[in-house]
Amino acid sequence: MSKVFFDTNVFIYMFEGIEPNRSRMLEIRKRMLERGDRIVTSAMTLGEVLVRPTKLGQTSLIEQYDRAIRSTTQVISFDPSIAWRYASLRATHTLRNADAIQLACASHFGVDLFITSDKGLHKLNVPGIGFIAPLEKVPL
Repeated sequence: MSKVFFDTNVFIYMFEGIEPNRSRMLEIRKRMLERGDRIVTSAMTLGEVLVRPTKLGQTSLIEQYDRAIRSTTQVISFDPSIAWRYASLRATHTLRNADAIQLACASHFGVDLFITSDKGLHKLNVPGIGFIAPLEKVPL
């Protein structure tokens, strides 16, 4: 069983039907279920995913997205125990705040794989994260 961190963009592809990424993620998710892998993400991801339906006043979609993530995914809160990892990442890499939060949460939790379509993250080697992979090259 592996722990796999889904970056925000991964959930958006699945929920908003953005192809070909949606089909690829559904294939990856199916293989993860077969293997018994766990999905991990941050509370920031949950917030980011809810922005669009909140802007549009789509209460039922907000509830659907919230339920879908929290029932299938371990959601990690950014708290003081993760803050030092965030600071270290920001001090040693040129990262946006959001990316540093995601990586710090994943690193703290000790994930085997971090899936993102953010091309700037693929080259990083972050302690606590086994492998950072672009969606199209996920080795599952």
